[in-house]
Amino acid sequence: MPTFAFDSDDLGRTEAFLNQAYAKMRIGGDTRSSRTQILRDAAGTVSVDRLDLNYNMSYDVTPLGRLCLCTVQSGTIRNRVAGDAEDVYGPGDTVVLAPPDRPYEGEVQRSRYVITMLDPGLLADVTGAEEPVRLLDHRPVSADAGRRLARTIEHVRGDLLADPQATELPLMLSAASQLLAATVLSTFPNSALTSAAGGPRDDRPVSVRRAISFMEDNTANPISTADVAAAARVSVRSLQYAFRAHLGTTPMGHLRRVRLAAAHADLRAADPATTTVTGVATRWGFLHAGRFAAAYKAAYGHPPSGTLRD
Repeated sequence: MPTFAFDSDDLGRTEAFLNQAYAKMRIGGDTRSSRTQILRDAAGTVSVDRLDLNYNMSYDVTPLGRLCLCTVQSGTIRNRVAGDAEDVYGPGDTVVLAPPDRPYEGEVQRSRYVITMLDPGLLADVTGAEEPVRLLDHRPVSADAGRRLARTIEHVRGDLLADPQATELPLMLSAASQLLAATVLSTFPNSALTSAAGGPRDDRPVSVRRAISFMEDNTANPISTADVAAAARVSVRSLQYAFRAHLGTTPMGHLRRVRLAAAHADLRAADPATTTVTGVATRWGFLHAGRFAAAYKAAYGHPPSGTLRD
């Protein structure tokens, strides 16, 4: 994979170049001002591209066959991987822009950013996994993890890929590739670490797991969808889509399930001589007695009064 520099203000030429350097894609932008600058440093199966666009460029890309990471330095990138909700990235974000096997689309809005691509097989090589390793979320597990990955990418680019002599040393190249892959695995939740922990594998995105944990910790408190999204570190729209895709409900729908389970536990433990169904329902935020009774019966097969009597 060659190291190169590209500089053009012609959208047609830029599209042809991007098709050759990345994957088949269609782009569009403001033809009055459309300068694209790209600097690639690459060796082996790893490449790091620094891009600078002084215009808004829309894109629609077929699967890359490689893991694609993005670090935003300025501007904004709106991105949507097929099957997921759109997300918005800004300065300081380091994310998975696209998995190897899915198309993606979006818009680069006057941005400087870094695209890092690597063979997804490196992830399995590092862990010794016999099956391909999948990343379970496109955002890092923490802000510190994202910054650590960005520093690792810059180290690999500046100290190895940009040095022609270093790229001719196979052992150094292999070590740098493994360092990058290991840092990716520590940055994003993934199938290898989940299965290595033992027990059943939880393939739900980390954002969903953060949201559920927040709900369980705040079951008795008044919380909104926006509160849950903030705790999960995603937008409200992304959270709603993730819950629909992985749990078949909305965030507030799941919260009602959690509170219904809490009410069920209270009713089972309560003394019917001193406790009422209405009191338990009100405690857990169910202010309409009829709706509470209907939801309870649908979940547990009998009315709440039956649990209280038993």
